[in-house]
Amino acid sequence: MILQTIRKQKPLIHCITNYVVANFQANGLLAIGASPVMADEVDEVDEMVKIASALLLNTGTINNRTRESMLRAGKMANTLDIPVVLDPVGAGATTFRKKTVHQLLAEVNFAVIRCNMGELAAIANVSWQQKGVDSGSGSICIEEEAKQIAQRYDCIVIVTGEKDFITDGEQMQWIVGGHYQMTEVTGTGCLLSAICAAAYVAHNEPFTQLVGTLLAYKKLAEQAACSTQNIGDFQIAVLNELHRLSKDGEK
Repeated sequence: MILQTIRKQKPLIHCITNYVVANFQANGLLAIGASPVMADEVDEVDEMVKIASALLLNTGTINNRTRESMLRAGKMANTLDIPVVLDPVGAGATTFRKKTVHQLLAEVNFAVIRCNMGELAAIANVSWQQKGVDSGSGSICIEEEAKQIAQRYDCIVIVTGEKDFITDGEQMQWIVGGHYQMTEVTGTGCLLSAICAAAYVAHNEPFTQLVGTLLAYKKLAEQAACSTQNIGDFQIAVLNELHRLSKDGEK
């Protein structure tokens, strides 16, 4: 199981992320045996990314300072062949966010883009009404647009929602399952992006590893929901399931 592989390898994941979810992301990575580092100071990201296994860029609370940090870290990671994952949170919510995401895509080579439908629409320049950092509403052919984005940026694209879709521009797969409570607490999608960064470097078949990651995440959501009726306990249940699955696998 991919989560068990991550635990064995203990990758260091450098997250330049948003302050809403940083604690949950860090604890989620620790739960599966990975090592998180959340450094976003522009004067140290070059040095920090050099020791990382993978780099995650998350635009949830993007500002001019962290944008510069992301660009600098992303370019250094590219130079060192360290894979970079983009989580373009709220990409279509404001002009600043959309410009920033497109600048990142223009200047940094990404291994994975993990987004929701609204963020996919913003990247693909499809008309969409985004609701803050939530998905929003509109009409988009996920398979077609995700495949084109994957081919354009030579990366794996993951579009998450009630059903998840993954493509590398050639292969594609839908993933079903999960639980609606994942949408009722903040950070579950952002944590998935961090886990995808760890999964990408876990073996030499990234597409297969990421499919396994999506399947595991859907499963643990169902199991976490079964373990508690209280929304305030749900994040803790997710961490508990990540820890259990990474140690024991499915039983």
